[in-house]
Amino acid sequence: MRLLDRYLLRELLVPFSYCLIGFLIFLIFTDLFAQLSDFQKWRLKPVEVAEYYLVRTPEMLVLVVPIAFLLALLYALTNHARHHELTAMRAAGVSLLRLSMPYLGLGLLLSLGVFAVNELWAPQNVDAAEEILNRHQKSQSSAARKDWEPNAGFYHSQDGDRDRRWWLVESYNLATGEMIGPVVTWLPPDGTRLEIFAERAHYWQHVWTFTNVKVLEYSAVRGALPVQGERELLSMPVFVETPEQFKSQLKINKLNNFRSVRKAQLSIREILEYKRLNPEDRRKRTMLDTKLHGRLAAPWTCFVVVLIALPFGAATGRRNVAVGVASSILICFIYFVLLQLALALGTGGYVLPWIAAWSPNAFFALVGLALTWRVR
Repeated sequence: MRLLDRYLLRELLVPFSYCLIGFLIFLIFTDLFAQLSDFQKWRLKPVEVAEYYLVRTPEMLVLVVPIAFLLALLYALTNHARHHELTAMRAAGVSLLRLSMPYLGLGLLLSLGVFAVNELWAPQNVDAAEEILNRHQKSQSSAARKDWEPNAGFYHSQDGDRDRRWWLVESYNLATGEMIGPVVTWLPPDGTRLEIFAERAHYWQHVWTFTNVKVLEYSAVRGALPVQGERELLSMPVFVETPEQFKSQLKINKLNNFRSVRKAQLSIREILEYKRLNPEDRRKRTMLDTKLHGRLAAPWTCFVVVLIALPFGAATGRRNVAVGVASSILICFIYFVLLQLALALGTGGYVLPWIAAWSPNAFFALVGLALTWRVR
């Protein structure tokens, strides 16, 4: 069977490579024509435009891989059926389930690969793409540049909420983590309260350092007057927050509706970290839970695609090839529409987040298995 598996994979990987490259080129040029005027406004050079799309390639791969895999699988199956190869294999005692094993194995590998790209590269590359777009905006004042976030607020807790800090920042630099006008309210485990007012703060060698600082320390004893102090520099190694955590909080704080949730590139680590640090933020819990389950379920589209395409491609020997291809594409189109609808319902709190994210995969996988059982 190894020889048969190699043959089936070879006949699939060639059209898959063509479809993957073709869809990537189509998507890049479509986006290029749509943003050409913006690139000119941002004064990007051709090399920088190429760098921009190179950085965005992982994000596009997440969208393109399932579609390219579907069309390549349909082409390979219909080609085998047209030459009666599937009939010969099944007449030799090879079941349709056994024939599908190479495709299911490749679908599983693609699902794991898409998950890795979606988790490790896509979220970070979105920020890198924004940096390229704003590369020639450095001549503007710091307050007007896009890498500064005005009126930023952060929250951090550790040791089971016994050690909590609230940060209010007049302006926060997304690129460097520098702060202008930070005010930090700290509730340490000993029951005291510290308020830090500083002119600036920066993160250097894993330590937050404040400049031109005024500190108010309130004792745990009620009615005690605060102890005041002023310093030019104040280093706080006990503040374990990082600029990456602050950037994630800012990104999540902007999620207000389904459109913003759908477009946001959040890693699973960022979502879990925000939920850990902000357990009382129930307003965004439903959105984040839906996004979390959506990121876990999305890569498995490559696996579900096999179950959807297999009965249509394998049965085309008895009918027009175009009918099988068109039917399968229609089903996959309905799948993606229902997926977006389910995520919208989950984000709005109408259905449970895990049901919203996983139900389209489960439903179409069952439909594919039922149709495959009929043609086996």
